[in-house]
Amino acid sequence: MRAVPVPPIPAPFDQLGSLRFSFYPPIANLEHNEWIFRSATWDEVRVVNTKTADEIWVPRRFIGAVSLGEPVVIVGLLKELEYKEGVVLPMVRRVIEMPRAVNDSPRPRIRAPRPEAPAPVVGIRLESSRRRSRVVLGVMAAGLLVLIPIGLLVRDGFLGSRPAFAAPTLVDLPFSAIDDYSSIVRRLGPPAHDRTRKSGGVEYRRLTYPAHGFTLILKNGFYAGALDPYGRVIHYVQSFK
Repeated sequence: MRAVPVPPIPAPFDQLGSLRFSFYPPIANLEHNEWIFRSATWDEVRVVNTKTADEIWVPRRFIGAVSLGEPVVIVGLLKELEYKEGVVLPMVRRVIEMPRAVNDSPRPRIRAPRPEAPAPVVGIRLESSRRRSRVVLGVMAAGLLVLIPIGLLVRDGFLGSRPAFAAPTLVDLPFSAIDDYSSIVRRLGPPAHDRTRKSGGVEYRRLTYPAHGFTLILKNGFYAGALDPYGRVIHYVQSFK
């Protein structure tokens, strides 16, 4: 009989063994974010929740680098994922329609009166028309930038459009486990994007600095590590608050 090849253990998990770890960002719709690696196939990884004993399969293409900091080990995810109907999928953010104000009702459409005679033709210079076209295009472009959610821009820039298989380069950042939001802002200034999420009683905060090329991660208000634009860990601290 022909031997069936055994799929290799994914690179992040071959360092873990039986250590417990947490995903970052946490997988949505799952309250407890602590897992143990169990097995792997060619395209998926099976992990077990340490509290509920539930097993889930995570696609390999979404798994990034691992941070071996103590006492919490973090496995980075290349996309925000959610657990839905027994399957782990990329999170889809839907547009929510804003509710109308109280006693607000659709306004009737007012029709302009039809002129009895055709309006006179007015000559317009070509240069004036071109200038007006540029102004209109500029206003339309500015309006599109306002309509695009800033979170999507940061997320796409943060995750990248291609999976990063190369090992990340660790950098020496001047932050430790005692740094909080105030001390970070004093050094780097306000972040371009500030996002907070709670999972399993733990609060994660992500401060994005596109000009520096990294995103800082705070856990329960204190610095935990940094990720590069592909979501790979490039710096971490040995102990978390």
